[in-house]
Amino acid sequence: MGKLFGTDGIRGTINNELTPELALKIGKAVGTFFGKGSTILIGRDARAGGDMFMRAVESGLLSTGIKVYEGGFAPTPTLQYAVKTLNYDAGVIITASHNPAQYNGIKVIDRDGVEISRDKENIIEDIYFNDKFSTADWTYLTYDIKRDDRIIDTYVNGVLSHVDVDKIRKKNFKVLIDGANSVGSITSPIVARELGCKIYTTNTNLDPLFPARMPEPTMDSLKETAKIAKDLSVDLAIAHDGDADRVIFIDSEGRVQWGDRSGTLLSYWVSTKESEFPRRIFTAVSSSVLVQEFLSKYNISVKWTKVGSVDIAHYLMEEKGLAGFEENGGFIFPEHQYVRDGAMSFALMLEYLANENVSSAELFDRLPKYYPIKTKVSIKTTTNVQKIYDELKRIYGNKGEIITVDGVKIIGNDFWFLVRKSGTEPIIRIMVESKDEKEATSLANDLIKLVGSLA
Repeated sequence: MGKLFGTDGIRGTINNELTPELALKIGKAVGTFFGKGSTILIGRDARAGGDMFMRAVESGLLSTGIKVYEGGFAPTPTLQYAVKTLNYDAGVIITASHNPAQYNGIKVIDRDGVEISRDKENIIEDIYFNDKFSTADWTYLTYDIKRDDRIIDTYVNGVLSHVDVDKIRKKNFKVLIDGANSVGSITSPIVARELGCKIYTTNTNLDPLFPARMPEPTMDSLKETAKIAKDLSVDLAIAHDGDADRVIFIDSEGRVQWGDRSGTLLSYWVSTKESEFPRRIFTAVSSSVLVQEFLSKYNISVKWTKVGSVDIAHYLMEEKGLAGFEENGGFIFPEHQYVRDGAMSFALMLEYLANENVSSAELFDRLPKYYPIKTKVSIKTTTNVQKIYDELKRIYGNKGEIITVDGVKIIGNDFWFLVRKSGTEPIIRIMVESKDEKEATSLANDLIKLVGSLA
């Protein structure tokens, strides 16, 4: 049987790998899985082809007897929160998240607002590849698609309900919001306004060509945003990815702070709130070892997981914990919802700042200092990825702890690295950190050379 779902949903290049015909069949498979009469909320980000794919999926859903509701342009966590709060049976969001502009994709959301489990993905793939579609009697096809205009307000109110709004408002924080020319531009400025912030924005016009920067917020893509933040002397800046389930913070000195650093701080902050959850967090192997180094001081344990918010979310739901996060800026706060949520992370960080009465730069400087390098090597369809992993273990296995939950991670005394095949692109990702900058650069160059020779 073939494979549709990757690390986080279905993605492909527009009108090439991902076509209207494929989207129609996915709609039919999803509708068959959830069953006649089910209610499904659908939305989209600002990407090219979004309307085309949304209509195709809707047609497939309708053909199986699904009652379809449109939420329009919305961040993924906004639609997810609406699905669970407004009692839908499921949701679909048309997005390719952080992928380059030529990509689009489809995410399927369960009734609890979380991306469907791997087991359910397998069932939908079986329906898809074996043409096991149900076809509704014509009497089910008298139902027209309806619009649901409640989802933005419902979501914003949900975010605000988890923070001390009055305490944050008294600080009159000055913030910069980089919306990545997509749907985070809709919700995050509203949240900031409700929290009494003075708001500056950049890249907040919806544009499917992503003219200002790539949809993925990285050290390189955020150089201009960081400069703007420093020139404006803001208290905090944020930058979203294409569907705003992630957020990367830029501190008051204009430094881009990676997601495992912000995730570590936010994990500590939510641990100070009243919670019935165990004092542990779940994070992907792509996160820095600084997570353990910092949180262990507060009796918070760390469990390493595969890369992918779906896996982290389901670990949290099944085993329970204070939070879950990835180094890419995705942070899950279970008290709100079991999914990555950029605006919720933003509000929590503002609350933390308001409580500590220090600058965001001072807050981030509480973390252990590592020098990070993140890069990637392109691979072919014929590349033997396991051979790369085996060679890494052979060469570096005696230098520290080996973790093979997802790819190969080696943890040494003052360094660590992860080499892992991407679940969404034909690349091998390489992540290196060291407390010595020269060692980090040298190790990264060695890994690039090794992986490149085998790719």
